[in-house]
Amino acid sequence: MLFKQTYWLKSVLAIDEEFLRKNRVRALILDMDNTLSMHGDPAAESGIPEWLNKMRRLGVRMCVVSNNTTKRVAPLAAKLGLPFTANGAKPLTFGVNRAVKKMRVKKRETLVVGDQIFTDVMAGNLAGIRTVLVEPFHLEKTWTFRLKRKAESLVFHRNYDDLEMK
Repeated sequence: MLFKQTYWLKSVLAIDEEFLRKNRVRALILDMDNTLSMHGDPAAESGIPEWLNKMRRLGVRMCVVSNNTTKRVAPLAAKLGLPFTANGAKPLTFGVNRAVKKMRVKKRETLVVGDQIFTDVMAGNLAGIRTVLVEPFHLEKTWTFRLKRKAESLVFHRNYDDLEMK
């Protein structure tokens, strides 16, 4: 289903060695805003640099795909040591497919990870890649984000009793 994620986790930080092994994952396509950092913040959220290092030690390939501009994405991606695709055009598949090629991985061993159904989850599903919906680090206050979250609630009710918490 177009709007249905494969997995729902509290945070990108919940992706660990067991989760990767159990689901045969070798690569992660990561959204930036509210997945690795607060929207518009030039720094990663607490725990992200350490988590990325753990993923690297496990041999996981990673690439950021963001709808944001290179001006926004490049500085944080550089700080985190991650390749990236800016202007990813999610929910279209251009950025996601570029990331798969860049990482030289198979779609079946890859996950698209992000906080939004209508961009991240849809892009992964349209590209034929499993998806992980994570909760945003912080809820944005702007009316556009509130509208997006309201629209998302029409297709996905966040029942926190079902959340795979780690």
